[in-house]
Amino acid sequence: MDNELKIKMYSFTVDCKDPHKLSKFYAELLKWEIMFIDEDWACVYAPGTNQGTYPGIMFQRNPEYKPPVWPAESEAQQQMAHIDFAVNDLEKAVQYAIHCGATIADEQFSNNWRVMLDPAGHPFCLCQMKSIIESAHFALL
Repeated sequence: MDNELKIKMYSFTVDCKDPHKLSKFYAELLKWEIMFIDEDWACVYAPGTNQGTYPGIMFQRNPEYKPPVWPAESEAQQQMAHIDFAVNDLEKAVQYAIHCGATIADEQFSNNWRVMLDPAGHPFCLCQMKSIIESAHFALL
């Protein structure tokens, strides 16, 4: 049994009001494929790879989403995004991230993932996905 901690990027998740509309844009832009998960989630991924084989871009419905102002303006909505990392051992991954300089976010929403903050305060998620991370088809190290 391999006890080595494994962390692999699973998806880059983007909040938006309409995941299907935004996924169609990126699928067309990148010439990628779309998987509509449900009304709140959609994913685009490289063609011929099967969703989950390589990292994709996930779109998550957020009814309160406000687009960022570009360029940034004081007191205006700033840019916001987060990356999900698939891990084989959630607690080891959390401790490793803390060792690297991350902190655990005050609010958590699931026992299957942990919302973390990088040293600059950007959120990212460590997601317990042992079956994905151990899949021979999940190629990104």
